[in-house]
Amino acid sequence: MDRLNKKHYVPDLTSISSICEANYARLLKLLPDMDKGIGREFSLSGGPNHNTNIRFTIEENFKYTLTILVEQISELNDFLKPPKMEVRLYQDVRMAEVISFANNHRFNGVYTYPNPQMRQPDEKHQINVFFADWLCHCLEHGEANIELNFRPKRLKCDSRTGSD
Repeated sequence: MDRLNKKHYVPDLTSISSICEANYARLLKLLPDMDKGIGREFSLSGGPNHNTNIRFTIEENFKYTLTILVEQISELNDFLKPPKMEVRLYQDVRMAEVISFANNHRFNGVYTYPNPQMRQPDEKHQINVFFADWLCHCLEHGEANIELNFRPKRLKCDSRTGSD
């Protein structure tokens, strides 16, 4: 194939924007108190003898941005390196973008290929799509370690009908 005729990757800004907006909405479901600087840890159901926890730690909290560290803690760490991401939330535009993944920082929108890091031309897009899939998995299979403490209200009996 002639290198001169090869088309260069052009990022789809609409697609990456919608992914980052959806990731922000998913994070709001998982971390409802993140604006107060409160992180969270929960378990993922994965079957017997498969304990995996997800930890969200608030690293920076400013007026318009919030940075969180997302870690997966598992007993399988000896075999597989679990995902560890730093995510920047832009609260004014309601977007969440992965800014660090597995100790790799500052992803460009486009890379020439091949490159010294062997990153794909759409590396930034792929990482944010992975984060979207990962958040969906957390929402579907996460189990919060919280105590449910509620008491139903007592209803007064209606003396005319004898019903509650």
